[in-house]
Amino acid sequence: MRENKKAQSSPYMNHSTMKSLLFLMSTLCICSSHSAVSQLRFSTFLDPRHQTHLQWDYDDELAIMSFEFQAKSTGWVAFGFTVNKEIPGADFVIGGVLPDGNIYFSDWHGVNKDTILEDERQDYELLSLTQDAKSTTMAFRRPYRTCDEHDLDITGDTTRLMVAFGTNDTIDFFKGKIIHKSLFLMLVTTEEELNQPSVYHEYDLKINDYPVPEEETTYACTFLPLPTVKTKHHIYKFEPKITPRNITLVHHIIAYACGNESVLPSGVSDCYGADPDFSLCSQIMVGWAVGGGTYVFPNETGLSIGTPIDPQWVRLEIHYSNFDLIPGLIDNSGVRLFYTSELRPYDMGVLHTGILTFPVHFIPPQTDSFMSYGFCNTSHFHEINGSPVQDMHIFGYLLHTHLAGRGVRGVQYRNGKQLRIVCEDNQYDFNLQETRDLKKPVILKPGDEFLVECHYQSTGRTETIFGGPSTLNEMCLIFLFYYPRNNISNCIGLLDIQYVANQLGQEANDAVEGIMVINSLQWDNETVKKAEKACKEAPQIVSIKTIDVSRL
Repeated sequence: MRENKKAQSSPYMNHSTMKSLLFLMSTLCICSSHSAVSQLRFSTFLDPRHQTHLQWDYDDELAIMSFEFQAKSTGWVAFGFTVNKEIPGADFVIGGVLPDGNIYFSDWHGVNKDTILEDERQDYELLSLTQDAKSTTMAFRRPYRTCDEHDLDITGDTTRLMVAFGTNDTIDFFKGKIIHKSLFLMLVTTEEELNQPSVYHEYDLKINDYPVPEEETTYACTFLPLPTVKTKHHIYKFEPKITPRNITLVHHIIAYACGNESVLPSGVSDCYGADPDFSLCSQIMVGWAVGGGTYVFPNETGLSIGTPIDPQWVRLEIHYSNFDLIPGLIDNSGVRLFYTSELRPYDMGVLHTGILTFPVHFIPPQTDSFMSYGFCNTSHFHEINGSPVQDMHIFGYLLHTHLAGRGVRGVQYRNGKQLRIVCEDNQYDFNLQETRDLKKPVILKPGDEFLVECHYQSTGRTETIFGGPSTLNEMCLIFLFYYPRNNISNCIGLLDIQYVANQLGQEANDAVEGIMVINSLQWDNETVKKAEKACKEAPQIVSIKTIDVSRL
């Protein structure tokens, strides 16, 4: 088994060694597999300078994923997977083309921060390996699960990719250029595969020349009109438009639909500050968060505008995280809407679920694992909607926590029994928050219950983390995209913090005292476990909202 160590020269392989060890293996790989990769549907650059590019696709029936990785290098190149961007436990392949045209390709793993080893079992199948004057392209495939202890499983969670390349064919891994990127590999479709209208229009919802405050957290809100159309149209796509120099400051952008009877303020102000009018409107139309991109709705559905019951105005909310207190920043960020008169069969809506963003939600400090739960009961939807609610066909979702989040899951219950896990990500990455499609729509019937479970890790935090708007606070939310639309905008749980405090042996007469008790606790492993159990068993008040009305 070959190894590659940092700061040691003896294990490095020169050209002649690589010829003798790898030529036979590489020839066998090519002879026993296809000479080229079939069309791969998904693609992305893996670094801002576009030095590395990935195409991929998968076959669920065979449980195999195919890749084509290209790097701007004529030396060795590497592609693989890591746990939290660490070398220990990493799983990757290294390949290249020697000056005489022979090729090398093999499966490696990370042992510790200074050492990588070639696997005894080779579970990646090489399909092709080519090189031109500027780049090396390596195509290969592997099963989702190889059963090799040194290979990481390919799952439906966010994947941490690691790619690397060197300047020549001497594999000196730790002196190469190493790039990390989080990616969701189990995409359902591409924009090109969806129906594209023959005629469409674009419309920007954005903030204009907004001076970003020198504050860690700012929620800026303004009210904007939607496109004026004489007949019904569907919004079928949206994309973020972020002011380039502010890309690291903009945490999220949300457009909330306003009821047509609402009296709306003018200007720009703090969304949740002294003027409560700037927090009006709660029904999400479109939303973007860190790491997200363009989203195209499925062929069956779109956001309706232009009818008497459709919203005419939105509240545009932009969350800025200016942790470095940079002065003099001007922002013009927002979202671009694409809309068409070529209508889809159904109008869509967004249901906001999870835990009410309020300090009754908490995470103890310095703990490896803590679970939080937010409860939605749809049994009152008919009453609050004002008319019978049809079955909700959930086709997409967006998961949201802040920096302590490590996993999010949405679970559906019917008649007291768990029906299915609707959506989940057990390797959640705060920097990759995107709207994702389900492979098949899931039906949420009136009377069903929906539980949002959030997994946190707070080992780097010394104080209790409370729910709140700052990135340093926490949230536990899932936004469900569904059709046909109803009037319900929010269905979120409010934890009984007094119950939790009492279960921890503390007295609390109201929610404020309960929060104070939690904040003053001295945490240890036993207290953390008791608190987690109490949060799971605590009664929850379910808050349900329409565009203008809240009902507990």
